[in-house]
Parts: sequence; structure tokens; C-alpha cells
Amino acid sequence: MAELMKREEQQLENTWDLTTIFESDDAWEKALKDVEARIGEEEKFKSGIKTKEELVEALELEREIDVDFGKVYVYAHLKHDQDTSNDLYSGMESRARTLAVKISSAWSFFLPALMEIDADTLTEWADDESLKEFKLDIEKINKRRPHVLSDKEEKLLAEAGEVLSTPTSTYMMFNNADLTFDKAKDKEGKEYSVTQGTFVDLLKSNDRVLRKSAYESLYSSYQGFENTMSKTLEGVVNSHIFSSKVRGYKSSREQALANNHIPEAVYDQLVETVNNNLHLLHRYTELRKELLGLDELKMYDIYTPLVNEDFKMSYEEAQEWMLNALEPLGDEYVSIVKEGLDNRWVDVYENKGKRSGAYSSGTYGTNPYILMNWQDNVDNLFTLAHEFGHSVHSYYSRKNQPANISGYSIFVAEVASTFNEALLADYMYNKLDDKKKQLYLLNEQLEGFRGTVFRQTMFAEFEHKIHSLKESGEPLTAGKLNEVYGELNKKYYGDAVSYDEFISREWARIPHFYMNYYVYQYATGYSAAATLSKQVLEGGSQVAERYINEFLKKGSSNYPIEILKNAGVDMTTSEPIEKAMKFFEEKLDQFEKLIKE
Repeated sequence: MAELMKREEQQLENTWDLTTIFESDDAWEKALKDVEARIGEEEKFKSGIKTKEELVEALELEREIDVDFGKVYVYAHLKHDQDTSNDLYSGMESRARTLAVKISSAWSFFLPALMEIDADTLTEWADDESLKEFKLDIEKINKRRPHVLSDKEEKLLAEAGEVLSTPTSTYMMFNNADLTFDKAKDKEGKEYSVTQGTFVDLLKSNDRVLRKSAYESLYSSYQGFENTMSKTLEGVVNSHIFSSKVRGYKSSREQALANNHIPEAVYDQLVETVNNNLHLLHRYTELRKELLGLDELKMYDIYTPLVNEDFKMSYEEAQEWMLNALEPLGDEYVSIVKEGLDNRWVDVYENKGKRSGAYSSGTYGTNPYILMNWQDNVDNLFTLAHEFGHSVHSYYSRKNQPANISGYSIFVAEVASTFNEALLADYMYNKLDDKKKQLYLLNEQLEGFRGTVFRQTMFAEFEHKIHSLKESGEPLTAGKLNEVYGELNKKYYGDAVSYDEFISREWARIPHFYMNYYVYQYATGYSAAATLSKQVLEGGSQVAERYINEFLKKGSSNYPIEILKNAGVDMTTSEPIEKAMKFFEEKLDQFEKLIKE
């Protein structure tokens, strides 16, 4: 295997151009000091906001400092991630994080100060033209009013924050740093390291002996600590329940979803609709068992590809495939993607010290930036299209909304990225004349859907069940968690799978259960993207314009549910989930027909 190049050996055109943020590290240093020097300007408002004019001045000052700090932070974190071994940039990122804490602390008085203003007065002020850009922010503040405590109580809760986060930090440290696994062995006796990062790749192996060995290695370790891990999970559930009670919410789920203004019915409809369509997942597991030629399909057989195809793809070829696939979105959209490719938004290839994985980043007033670690395969093409979905979404939002509402809610964050993947898959399937490559694409879509809609909904159902159990006074012992998770796993994957005791402990390795009703958004986002992409492919340029104007350009200028509704997807109904299920069924039909020809 070739040795990784050093950062300085990268060709300039394959790296992101951060000089569009700051011309040099010295310019960044000056900007950081300039932002730091502005701490204290907020002091004039600490005695209270007494007039509409003072509110405008305070909000504009806070926004201005936030924009300037955003550039300081993004430059430092991108520089750090391009080479994490560079002490200079590690130090810069650390200093930027420290500055974030200082700014947050300096402005911590602001929300309680706004609560001192009568709700009707605040609403009346928000109707003034001078506060037009902040009207939704003010409306959200008023909606939080019943759940905001006194200054003394809020300070007490803030001080307790570190204590309440201890179960999560304990779990993360144990799971990522302390927990180790025995090596796995393949059918030839060759040993492989089992880590959180290698586990799923080992389960994708064609060597069933290796898959079984890796599976048993991982879960036997979790089994040995299940009582400890049940206590960390119970601890974080307790913290969610405590917070919801003291803030006057009916349940921990109500509080979690209220943060994004999502009706609880959205959560329930997702779980109910997916449950009503579990026969499709059962059909898929039956097909998997048949195609793998197994007498018993085990959970360690769920990830291995049904189509073995080494689908090579250079970065240059990938750009062409992506640009052609995105043409249904119109010339302007494609031109933005071209701008990103031509003007070094993308840091393409791996180098020593570079952060792993891929992401889209940036802030108000900068270009979007994409980190890749390019490998010449079709999976990386889909990753590139995914990240450009995020980047163009950010580009449009920042160009069309003021800074305070130019970001977008986590509830809609994965829609634009998954949308691009759907367009790409449709285009490639229709253009390829290689049956094996078509099957590979279909298999990837089926697996993506299984992992993102079915699996994440199962996680969401588990998460709500354990919160409800605890809210009713039942302790979350290891035995109870194993029972709940094991039953759900059997319900979702069906009779084609032969179960064992290990899979009932999978809850112990899922960090998302510490993130407070987060996982359901993967499934809702995927479903919304599937619906919107189908609308655009079938509806032409007018539908594409609606998607761009009513969704990509909107940032957080409205509630996420309303933004999606205006774009053509009503997530308060079960229709988008039903359509997503139909999409899965259609791909399953295509796959079955093609593989049996």
C-alpha cells in the first residue's frame, strides 16, 4: 500500500482555498483579537432592554459579532482538519473554541433580559419594520416563555449542566477509548483488529467465518459490561426527564421535539407507518437469505453486499456524472456546483493527519467547503453528491437570508444531501448498460433505505419506549433494555433471521441514544428527500424551482415543518413516509427482477 502524502505534497488545485476567508494566518490572528476585543460591548444592555430601539441595537450587535466569530472559527477548524498533526492549527482551533465560550458567557444574560419584557410588548415590537429580520426569533422566544425559569433557577440549571452530562461523557469515553475487542479471524486463521471503525466493514466481508468472528468479538465485550452501560443510559434518560419536569413539559419527548417546533404526531406517524410496512423489510431479508444461499440468516449476514462489483470511479469521472445527474435542478444550480469544483471548495484527497470521513462546512460570509478523503470508487461519488447537496443548500440560504436565520434546522439538514443522491442514482441507473453495476446501485439504495429509514425508526421506537418506561417508574436494567431491544429487532427484521442473544445488546453500542430524540430525523429527512426528488424528476423545471425557492433558499426563515410543506412535503401527515415505502418497494421489485433475469 502506497504511503500517504504529506499535506505540503498535495497539489494546490486539489485543496480548498481558505484565503477567501482570511488571506493568511496573520489575518486570522488579527480577526480573532478584534472579535475578542468586542466582548464588553454587550454590557450596556445588562441593565435591561427598555425600548424597541435598544432591542434592535442589541440584536444587531449580537448578530454582527456572531458573523465575525463564525469566520474565525471556521478558518481554524478547517485548517486543523486538513492536518490534525499540525500543532499551530490545533492551537488555533483550541483558541477559537475558548473564544466561543467567552462570547456565550458574555451574552448569557440576554434571554433572561428578554423575558423581562412583557410578551405582548415584545410581539408588538416585532411587527415593526426595524425588527422584520428578527420577527421569527422573537416569536420563538415568546413560545419558550412558559418553560423559562427564574434567573436564579436558570443559573442553577446551567451550573448543573456538567453534572447532568456526566452519563454521556462517561459512555463516550468508555465506548471510544477504554472498551477493547478481541481480534477476529477469517476462515484461513488470519487475524483482524475489531474497532468501532472497522466493525461494519468486517460485517461486509464475503468471508462468513470472519463476519461471525467479528460479531461475536464485539458483542461479547459489550455483554461483559452491560450492567455498567445500562446505568449510563439510564442516567442520560433520567437527565432528560429531569429537564422536562423542571421546565414544565408533559414528557421528555415533548421537550426534545419542541426545540425544533416539531409536533409529536410526526414522531408517532413515522413509527406507525414504518410498522405498517415492515412486510417490505421482511421480504428483503427473505431475499437476502435466498441470494446468500444460507440455511440460517444471522444478524452478521445483514450487511454483506448481495452484489460483488468493484465499481471504480476517478474524481474526474465523478464530477461529470454528478453534474449531469443534477441537471433537472436547472442551470443555476449546476453552475453553483461547477463554481465549487472550479474554485476549490473541495479538499479532495487524503494526506497524513487529515481528518477522516467527509463533511460540508462554512459559515455566513464564506464559501461552503467540502472535506473528502477521495478513493476511486462509486461510493465516494455518492458522498461527493451528498456533500454538495449540503453545500448548495448552505450557499442558497446564506445568499437569501440574513445571518441570524441563514442556517437550517437539523430536522431538514439531510434532505438536500439525500435528494442529490436520489437524483444521481436515478441518472446512473438509466445511463449504465452494465447489469452488474445497475444491481450494485440498486443494492446500495436498498441498503441505504434499510439503514436510514427502517433501522433509525427502530432506534426511535426503542428510544421512546425506554423514556416512557422510566417516566412510568420502571428501572432500566440491562435485562429490561435487552428485552425491549431484542423484541424490536425481531419485529423489524422478521422470521427470515435466526436470532441470538448478542443482537439484543446492540443498544449498548449506539451513541445516538445519548442524543435525546435525535435519530428519528434521519428517517423523516430521507423520506422527505425521496418524495421531493421524485416530484422534481416527474414534474420538471417548475417543481425544481419550487424546491429551490421554497426550500433551499429559506434557511430557517420559517418553522422546518412549514418550509417542507411549502416545498411540497407535509410531514404532519403519513403521506411522505408512505411514498418513501413505495420507493423502497419499487427498488426491491427492480432488484428482484434484474437479479433473476
